[in-house]
Amino acid sequence: MSKIGRFFKKIQPYLLFCALSLGVGLLSVLLTRENMTLYDEVVNPPLTPPGWLFPIAWGLLYVLMGVGAARVYEKRTDDPPAAKDAFAFFGMNLFVNFAWSIIFFNYRAFWFAFVWLLFLLAVIIRMTVAFAKLDKVAAYLQIPYILWVTFAGYLTAGIAVLN
Repeated sequence: MSKIGRFFKKIQPYLLFCALSLGVGLLSVLLTRENMTLYDEVVNPPLTPPGWLFPIAWGLLYVLMGVGAARVYEKRTDDPPAAKDAFAFFGMNLFVNFAWSIIFFNYRAFWFAFVWLLFLLAVIIRMTVAFAKLDKVAAYLQIPYILWVTFAGYLTAGIAVLN
């Protein structure tokens, strides 16, 4: 196999998992884009960032999720049960993350979205712990995600209280 062939074989899991994560995020945006004007229509809590920051932050977070999952994939043979656990939580994370946007933007169920976000945070933490069993770097890559979702919890609760 050529050097280029080996290189593409090496990065294939990274491309796949990043595309999967970004794809879930993109699908969520496509299903909620009609209602994204919500931030302009509601009273926002202090420290609410400008709207242009959200797609940048989420794009970066989806890439970090994908890179973390790819790193776990590379170590899957080290501990197959731990890898199975990590991928179960990775998949659950993507689903719960996807559903939050619909709950918040389409249904405007702010308090339910806040509770759902707490559930998402628990899933992310569990996924991070599962990643750590196979690859510490994969787990560390989820720290910005945990911090952002915690901040999103503040924003969601603030919107629920103020509106």
